[in-house]
Amino acid sequence: MTIKQLSVFLENKTGRINEVAKILAKHGINMHAFSMAESTDFGILRLIVSEVDRAVEVLRARDFAVMLTDVVCISCPNVAGSLSAILEQLADKQIFIEYMYAFAQGDKAHVVIRPNDLAHCVQVLEECQCDVIRTGDF
Repeated sequence: MTIKQLSVFLENKTGRINEVAKILAKHGINMHAFSMAESTDFGILRLIVSEVDRAVEVLRARDFAVMLTDVVCISCPNVAGSLSAILEQLADKQIFIEYMYAFAQGDKAHVVIRPNDLAHCVQVLEECQCDVIRTGDF
């Protein structure tokens, strides 16, 4: 099972991330998780949100460049070694991870993964009985 991630391309200038947050807040769209990566001239804000289609619509209406990407999100115990065991299973099956980010809530950690082979990654995670999160599970 995959979920949709928004990638918003931002100029490297003060206040641009806040503009995105304010627009989403104004439209009642919750940011469940996000990650910011930067280069010299621009940044990529990756987001998991409550209303994907609406978020794309309102951000594009404000001239933000937005791209949708399928990613996998898993939930695992928030204890040392649990993520390592999952990553080992993926590595053993030759699944390369392009990027990932995570957030913890109490005794659970949620990890967003962008693998090179999405379908194979999901298959391996399901075979390992990993808790794969669906869009509505946030």
